[in-house]
Amino acid sequence: MAFTYLDNNAGAGLAEGVLDAMLPYLQQQQGNPSSSHRFGRYAHSALDKARQQVANLVNADPSQVIFTSGGTEANNQALAGVAELYQDGKILVGATEHPAMLEPAQRLQRHGFDVELIPVNSAGVIDADTLEAMIDDTTRLVSVMWANNETGVIQDIPGLSAVCKDKGVPMVCDAVQAAGKLSLDFKASGVDMMTLSAHKFGGPKGIGALIVSPELNWPGYILGGGQEEDKRSGTENVAAIVGFGMAADYVSANLSAYQTHCQMLRDLLEKRLHEIVGVTIFAEQSERLPNTVFFALQGFDSDTMLMALDKQGFAVSSGSACGTGRQTPSHVLKAMQVDDLTALGAVRVSFSMQNTVEQVEQLTTALAKEAERFNHLMNR
Repeated sequence: MAFTYLDNNAGAGLAEGVLDAMLPYLQQQQGNPSSSHRFGRYAHSALDKARQQVANLVNADPSQVIFTSGGTEANNQALAGVAELYQDGKILVGATEHPAMLEPAQRLQRHGFDVELIPVNSAGVIDADTLEAMIDDTTRLVSVMWANNETGVIQDIPGLSAVCKDKGVPMVCDAVQAAGKLSLDFKASGVDMMTLSAHKFGGPKGIGALIVSPELNWPGYILGGGQEEDKRSGTENVAAIVGFGMAADYVSANLSAYQTHCQMLRDLLEKRLHEIVGVTIFAEQSERLPNTVFFALQGFDSDTMLMALDKQGFAVSSGSACGTGRQTPSHVLKAMQVDDLTALGAVRVSFSMQNTVEQVEQLTTALAKEAERFNHLMNR
C-alpha cells in the first residue's frame, strides 16, 4: 500500500540538494570552525555562507543570524533574555502561540513576571487595537507568531509590530511555520527578533536560528565558548547549518511555484470537504498559509480519525506535532471560541510540492467513507 505523507507542517522532507551539500561535512574531517588552521577556516567559511543564505531568506543581515538547535531553542532564547534584563514586568504572548513560546513565558511567571495572553477573534486573528490597549509601562516583550502551525492563520505582523514600536516595546515573532511558505522581510516587518526552524521547509532537523535586530542588545543564552557572537556558545553543527543554508536557497528560488501548487491542493481539499456532511473548516475565511487545512468531521475524535486514515495510508495530524497524544482540545481552537466537542475532532492536513491532486481525491474519498459509516451507525 502506498503511503501518502500530509503532515508537512510537522516536518518536511529534505529539499533538493540539501543532503549532497551536507555530506562533505559528515564524511570528512573539516575541523572545528573556531580553530585557526585551514580545516577550521574551511568549516568557518561554510558557516559564513550558510549564515548569508539564511539571512537572504528573510532579508536580514548575516550578523543578525544566531544559529540554534531549532525553533524551540530560539523561542526559549528570545524569552529568556527578559529575565536577564529586568527584575519584573509584563510579557504579552499571543493566545494561539506554539507551546515553545507559551511554556517559556509561563516559566517567567515563576521569576516574578506577569504573563498575559493576547486574545484572538473567532477567525484566529489578533486585533491591533486590542494589543495596543494591553501594552503599558511595565510591558517588557510582546510575542506573536507570523503563521499558526495548526490553523495556518497569518497575523498582520508589520501592523502589530508598529504598535509595539510606537510603545517602545520589543517584539519577537515565531516565523517557524511562515518561513519557506511566505515571503518574509525581517527588516520591513519591524520585529526585533524572529525565530526559524530548518526542518519545516526542507532543511535537516535539529537546526534553527534566532534573528536579532542590531538595535536590540539581547543577552546571550548559552555561555562558555563565545560562538555566535557570544549569544549561543557551543561548537556549531556545521553539516546541519550547511543544510539549513541550502534549504533556504531552495525555497527562496521556488517560493512562487510552491505557493501556487499548495494553494491549488488546499482549495481542492476544501471544495471536497464541503461535499461531506458534518465538516467544519477552521479559520476558513482568514488569510492562511497556502498549504494548511485544519478541519473536523462531526462524530469523530481526532485520534480515531488519525488511526483510521493511517490504516488507509494517509499520514495527517491533529494539530501541533508537539501536542499529539494529548486528550485535550487544541488551545488554538479554544482561543478561537471553538466548542470542546468540535475541537477534539480536529485534523490537520499540510501539503508540500510532492503532494498531488490524486492524493487529495483519495484522501477525501476515505473521509467520505468514514462519514458515511458514522451516519449509518447513528441511523440504525
